[in-house]
Amino acid sequence: MNNYWVKQTSDSPAFPDMLWSKPERRDQAGKLLIVGGNQHSFAATAEAFTAATDAGVGVCRVLLPNKLQRTVSKLFPPAEYGASTPSGSFAKSALGELLDLAMWSDGVLLAGDFGHNSETSILLEAFMVKHTGAITLTQDAVEYFVSLPQSPLNRPNTTMVITMAQLQKLATAAHFTPAITQSMDLLQLIAALHDLTTKHPTHIVVKYLNNLFVASGGQVSTTKLELENTDAWRIQVAAHSAVWWLQHPDQPFQALTTAVNT
Repeated sequence: MNNYWVKQTSDSPAFPDMLWSKPERRDQAGKLLIVGGNQHSFAATAEAFTAATDAGVGVCRVLLPNKLQRTVSKLFPPAEYGASTPSGSFAKSALGELLDLAMWSDGVLLAGDFGHNSETSILLEAFMVKHTGAITLTQDAVEYFVSLPQSPLNRPNTTMVITMAQLQKLATAAHFTPAITQSMDLLQLIAALHDLTTKHPTHIVVKYLNNLFVASGGQVSTTKLELENTDAWRIQVAAHSAVWWLQHPDQPFQALTTAVNT
């Protein structure tokens, strides 16, 4: 067995001490900023807010495009609003507010539903460069970086909660070898994730072969899923990952491995 591979199940957590060290007091449980949405959807941010609350975050704030304010303010009171484009996605001019809120937080979750917009692309790319704190990306937030894979791969303090297809796109764009493919077996993917996170400082959470894989600093964990879950797994796992990580910032591998099992 590879000495960098850790296995866990729901009955046998890999790092049980993490469960005991979780903050019990709300004022010590960390601050999370959730960002996402466009004029036509804020479902990802709302679901992430619920999941982060369930995961035990201390305080959670949400940033949506201001095109949503009129329709969402009564439905979702926790939301705050940043500048949007005429089509209802985040505008690049929202960067200042996004950076200010990110500085307030202990971690940022880019939850998805960003849509496809060139200004939003500029905003997210600039944010990834200018903000040095913990950022978790999932859903279509990851798609913005498929053509710029070095940004999330080489940025410290970055976690990507992604599908196997997204991992394959990122690895291909980064010219990573050996190629990551949908035909890999479990051991081949473990070896590839070990290699990838040895070469790059990013953290990766990916679902494949009914397992959740966590890779960080060359270490890899697998968590067997008892039941095949839905395609919406990424938001819940990303929210739990962001919360556990901000509560244990010096132990990302242990925190993320524990998060996917909660």
